[in-house]
Amino acid sequence: MDRLEVRDLVYFVAVAEHLHFGRAAEQLGIAQPPLSRAISRLERRMDVRLFERTSRRVDLTTAGEVFLRESSRILAALDGAVRRTQQAARPQRLVLAAPAGTGAGLLAEVLEAHRRGVDPAPVEVLFTTDLGAALRDGTADAALMCSSDDLDGLDTVDLVEETPVALLPAGHRLATRESLTMGDLHGDDRFRAQSPPVSLDELLDRVALGELVVLSGASATGRLGSSVVAVPVLGAPANRIVLAWPRATRSAARDRLVDTAIAVAARS
Repeated sequence: MDRLEVRDLVYFVAVAEHLHFGRAAEQLGIAQPPLSRAISRLERRMDVRLFERTSRRVDLTTAGEVFLRESSRILAALDGAVRRTQQAARPQRLVLAAPAGTGAGLLAEVLEAHRRGVDPAPVEVLFTTDLGAALRDGTADAALMCSSDDLDGLDTVDLVEETPVALLPAGHRLATRESLTMGDLHGDDRFRAQSPPVSLDELLDRVALGELVVLSGASATGRLGSSVVAVPVLGAPANRIVLAWPRATRSAARDRLVDTAIAVAARS
């Protein structure tokens, strides 16, 4: 089989996401008949049925679901390759992604130390809840992440280890305890071992309102108000803060930022 073209993947993903040839064609800016022919041609070339079609609906086959995941990953990787290539052709500038609400502490110390370094590249901070995606699509050059995040396809270096704490509403029955166990927390149906993908400020608001009880790193305690209490959790695995970047990519400016972060963390 000849190698597929990017257009084949773009057409397929559009139909797979909409499960409607008309809406997919409208998104792509083409007529529906050519799109239908292109998908049929793709299935013949691959010798695989990707869609189940009836007069009333379109569904992905099991093979189609696999191809959607793979095609989406390939298109995202291609977009990232274009962005990184464009960045390499411009005057050196770094984009460092970080969770929203983490401007103080380690991030601020790393940026200040970087600015005092020799010939530092300008650093733009991108606050986002999807750090891995920002690295994989080329939006960011590096990111401060947690060891529990999805680090697939990324190179990392450990910076600091955080003591796990439970974030509780101030009026919670466990809020006055000196320490807790995971068993204590699992007895509350509001408990989430993994924080939802929201900013730290929103997370604290939801805890204060009594919607959530969550595990967090101790660095979050610097932003607590009177409505949220942090209690150490015994026996919970410590979380590591890591600096991550796309695997097998080169950047002298980024490497200097990584070295600076390691040095700052070693002094902490």
